[in-house]
Amino acid sequence: MDLSIIILKYKQQKVFQLCLENLIKAKINLDYEIIIIDNNSQDGSLEYLKEIKRDHSKIEIILNDKNSGYAKANNQAVKQAKGDYILILNPDVIVSPGAIEEMLAFLKKNYDIGLIGPQLLNQDKTIQFSCYRFPKLITPAIRRTFLYRLPWFKNELKRYLMQDFDHQEIRGVGWLIGACLMIKKDFLKQIGYFDERYFLYFEDVDLARKVWQAGKKVVYFPKAKMIHFHRRLSADFSFFPSLSQRVTWIHIFSALKYFWKWRGK
Repeated sequence: MDLSIIILKYKQQKVFQLCLENLIKAKINLDYEIIIIDNNSQDGSLEYLKEIKRDHSKIEIILNDKNSGYAKANNQAVKQAKGDYILILNPDVIVSPGAIEEMLAFLKKNYDIGLIGPQLLNQDKTIQFSCYRFPKLITPAIRRTFLYRLPWFKNELKRYLMQDFDHQEIRGVGWLIGACLMIKKDFLKQIGYFDERYFLYFEDVDLARKVWQAGKKVVYFPKAKMIHFHRRLSADFSFFPSLSQRVTWIHIFSALKYFWKWRGK
């Protein structure tokens, strides 16, 4: 089998249905399967999932009895996957016809590439920042506080967000947002899958570090375009007022784990 498409679902029922329906309509010209893994959404979607499974032979369903987080649940699905290649797809991404086939063909042709991601677009078709240079220890604080208004910190943010190119060329980048990532299954196994110490956030940054460490490239591929209904939960408010939010603390702890793990490297 060419490809296993993994969609991790936690609530988000409406956008998930939109994602899945568009994925099916895209009529992907590959031997593929879709693995939907539900992290105990408890949003009344169980009957819909059963119905989808009955109607589409390419779909497999995994139901977890708790929310095990992004890294652990995706690893669970990857280990069950039959495809030679894996596409990690968030349920808030709308796949354009032909985009997946283009990504896979390019990845297969270029053995020096370990991880590839498409150009993500906002709903109005403007480009969404989805490729980055690796963060410095100060970077998360710049993004969450008034510091981004100061000249030096503003330049650091531009460096991190890769605002120095037009996002229209295929190029190696530090890391790619985890909304849509394609990787060879055997290579993902070789580098140790997603690090399950991250419950949410920074697992995509960490994965890219492992790809580069293994001697392969992380590549931004704007020839494939997809719409992403992006809503970064940890950035809904400025840093200090949001400290009472659980998701903000998850983001902070993930950042601490990342910088400690990769210290000095």
